[in-house]
Order: sequence, then C-alpha cells, then structure tokens
Amino acid sequence: MKALILCAGKGTRLRPLTFTNAKQLIPVANKPVILYSIENIKNSGIKDIGIVVNSENREAFQEKLGDGSDYGIKITYILQQEPKGLAHAVRISKDYIKDEPFMLYLGDNLIFEDIKEYSEKFLKDDCSASILLTPVPNPSQFGIAVLDDHGNIMKVVEKPKDPPSNFAIIGVYFFRKEIFEAIENIKPSWRGEYEITDAIEYLVENGKKVRAHVIYGWWKDMGRPEDLSEANRRLLEKLSRRKILGNVDDIKNVYGVVEIGENSEIVNSQIRGPVIIGKNTVIKDSYIGPYTSIGNNVFIQSSEIENSIVMDNTTIINIDRRIDNSIIGSNAKLVKTDTRPRVLRFVIGDYSSFYHSE
Repeated sequence: MKALILCAGKGTRLRPLTFTNAKQLIPVANKPVILYSIENIKNSGIKDIGIVVNSENREAFQEKLGDGSDYGIKITYILQQEPKGLAHAVRISKDYIKDEPFMLYLGDNLIFEDIKEYSEKFLKDDCSASILLTPVPNPSQFGIAVLDDHGNIMKVVEKPKDPPSNFAIIGVYFFRKEIFEAIENIKPSWRGEYEITDAIEYLVENGKKVRAHVIYGWWKDMGRPEDLSEANRRLLEKLSRRKILGNVDDIKNVYGVVEIGENSEIVNSQIRGPVIIGKNTVIKDSYIGPYTSIGNNVFIQSSEIENSIVMDNTTIINIDRRIDNSIIGSNAKLVKTDTRPRVLRFVIGDYSSFYHSE
C-alpha cells in the first residue's frame, strides 16, 4: 500500500504565517505538522509516500523532507499546478499510485489516533473505500457521511446546510483503484473544484461498498491560529520526561517536564513545563511558562511568555507584559522601547517586526 499526502493548499486562513511557509511546515511543539502525519503513516506500515505540492511550496517541502530517507521513508513529489480540489489531486497522482490500494491523508490534519488497525482492516476487506469519521458539534462545516447499521456509508455530502448526520470526514481515506473511475465521472462543484466527497458518492451510487470507521480521539484541522495553539498544548502535554541538553545556570529554576536543545543557554530565568526549547537558543532574565514551544536560534531577554509558539530565529527583548496565547513567526523581532504596554497578543508572520513606544 502507498500513501498520498495532500499539501497543495494555499493556507489562506493562516496568513500571514503562510505567506512564506506552507501551513504543513509550520512547527507545532517544534516539529512541522507534516512530520506528525508522516510518522502516523509510517507507523501503519507504509513507507512509500507521495506528497502533492504546488509550484510555490514544492521547493520548501523538498528542502525540509528531501527524498524521505532521513525519516525512513521514500517520498515522491507530485505537482498540482492548479487548486482544483482533493479529487483532482488524486487524479493527477494516478501514475504514482498505479493499481495499488492507497491511503489518502490531508497534510494539514493532526490525528492522535493510531491508524494502523484501519489500514490493516481495509486490506482485508472487500470494499472499494474506507473512511475515518468522527462526531462533531458543527457538521455543516465538514464533509458529512450517513451510515447504515453495519458501518457502510450510504451517502456523503460536502458542507451541507442541513446536515443529515454529525459524522464528519476527518481527512484520512483508504481507496482502491475504483476511485479513479469515480473521479473521471464527476463534475466540478459550485466551488469549481473536484470534490472527493462527490467521488465517494459516485462509488456508493454505483453499488460499491464504502466502509466507515468512527474514531473518538483528538483530531484537528490546522486551519487557524487557534488550532495551532490547541495542538501545541496537547502535544506538549504528551511530553513524558525532562531532556536537558543545553546549559542551565540554575536547574532549580526549571520546573516540570522541559526539553532544552543542544547549545541553548538558560540564564537567570525560570522555565515551567511543559515547555520545549530548540537548539542554539538563549533565554536571559525571563520567564517561560507552560505550554510554550520555542524554536531554534531564538534570543529572549527580560520577557515573559506562556501558552505560545515562538518560531526559529526570533528576537524578543524587554517585553514587560506577559506574552500569552500567541504565535510568533520566524525571524520576527519584538522589542520594547520606553513604555509599558498593558496587554500583548500576537499572531506575527515571518520576517515581521514589532516595536512598542509612545
């Protein structure tokens, strides 16, 4: 079985963070979102992965992931020239998939569920497709499936105004080659895109068996800044032990589960976990509170931060109100001059700068 990860979207809801970076490459708990997807796929036994990219982000993915050998997988990059939908992305991947069964995985999703058992069930089943679902309180915002009493899908519909069920399609699918015939027989939706839900509906209408598996674990589409923040908190909660590879002048000021990367320095500062700090980062005269991820090559002085994501190569100096629930992009600069701000909250894109004064 092969896998196909879709990463050709523009990530408009995460701008300005995605002006210079694909949303699947944005770090959560100091690791790009796509690496969590790759690990989940690899753990299910699949090591041959195609990644569908666009002309703007292809180079960034290749630079970060290479051919996949560093992660124990083989990566093939597939270029989607135009954003014509999920089904279109599958169709242009036909030469890569050939006649093999495959897993389709949306690259901006984070799923804590172990998907190995669903992969194994699909290979043993005689169905044409299998889809992971989860109950949601707002089904009109998702592709929705209707099931019979035996776990077969009877109908799927994309973002219905009047949802027929609350079972949302979460972005992990298993297909056999019949899906390519289905895609060839659908038309663009009102959005001008070829919807994978329409292709699945074609399979159902033409008598093909489409199975469903309902999961109840945590899952999130990384589409908005608040989704990144929630995912960061949940992943940091999963840290199990201290890992101090950098230099700390007073270890008594490090509380709880904290990871500090190589060549990082903690000077006259308090760190309260769960916290992860990357390599070559310097923190002086500061407080880093729970649920904070700080990237590589960051400099923080005389500032307080908690419940936030600070990306690589960022500088934060003399911010004397606590930074909370914020996302600070790569190469950003936050520098206080003469005044004391009462409240600070940031979603700052790559290469942005912030200077506070009267």
